[in-house]
Amino acid sequence: MHRALQLAKNGLGSVSPNPMVGCVITHNNIVIGEGWHQQFGEAHAEVNAINSVKNKELLKDATVYVTLEPCSYVGKTPACSDLLITSRVKKVVVATLDPNPKVAGSGIAALENKGIIVKQGVLKKEAIELNKRFFINQQLNRPYIILKWAQTKDGFIARKNFDSKWISNEHSRQLVHKWRAEEDAILVGKNTAIHDNPSLTVRDWSGTHPTRVLLDRNLKVPQNLYLFDGKISTLIYNFLEGNKQKNLEHIKIEGENFLHQVVTNLYQRGIGSILIEGGSQIFNSFIHLGLWDEVRVFSSNQLFNEGISAPQIKFPKTYSEDIESDSLSYYFNPITSKHWQKN
Repeated sequence: MHRALQLAKNGLGSVSPNPMVGCVITHNNIVIGEGWHQQFGEAHAEVNAINSVKNKELLKDATVYVTLEPCSYVGKTPACSDLLITSRVKKVVVATLDPNPKVAGSGIAALENKGIIVKQGVLKKEAIELNKRFFINQQLNRPYIILKWAQTKDGFIARKNFDSKWISNEHSRQLVHKWRAEEDAILVGKNTAIHDNPSLTVRDWSGTHPTRVLLDRNLKVPQNLYLFDGKISTLIYNFLEGNKQKNLEHIKIEGENFLHQVVTNLYQRGIGSILIEGGSQIFNSFIHLGLWDEVRVFSSNQLFNEGISAPQIKFPKTYSEDIESDSLSYYFNPITSKHWQKN
């Protein structure tokens, strides 16, 4: 199962809104096949693992280790529980149940009804944590939300003129590009767009560009900025207009609860996770509403003495690490993490 979890991680940034899943097949305690879910809409982990087995006759005496309950319904691909049944495997070891209501135990029931031995709960905690994004998606019906900022030693995220370059070091900035490649969308607000003119792309890492999201309630952001270059799918949420052209869509939000409507709309579009790199106002708005799951804060040795203060997190940090001269702290929302964290 450790190996299956290791394989599953290869799907990070490629399979959302599906979960990351890994699968290992053994015969007489020897690995005869393995695979993982590599791309959304394509073959699941169990399919890739079974296809990798050279001698299919061994499957009838094989044990299958899979990090998430095999799916039991036909979606973009056939049901994996049916494949395991037709492959006549002897035993299936499952790390955790699938929280998707379409599965939620029915995959295991289908296997057991056909006489396949099923064992549950092996490395369950690790499997749920691996798919914390998916568990939040299924149980809260919204994307997994990550807030990220860099702050000076004296607690500022920008100077009074909104300039924030460069608080963190080069390696910290490269890590941020890795994070961008791992999430479905990246979000900023009006002030960040105007003052930083960010492109919000993956440049110092290899990976897919996330969907760009701009919150511009009254459409004040000039359209000559990088966000409007049409190169990457970009969504602009606002109060005034709704229209669509190549890689650029304005989405009109009507009524109250603007941010709640934004994250709901993103989830309905298949966005499973959001990395928020906005300014202080955006961060504080999400924090105030409890619309966050994880906060990542770079703290440098720089001093600004005055400027725009960093947001305050009321909860203790979960853990921290050093990125050369920077300190990187992680915080998890204790309210939402109950949906995936096991104490």
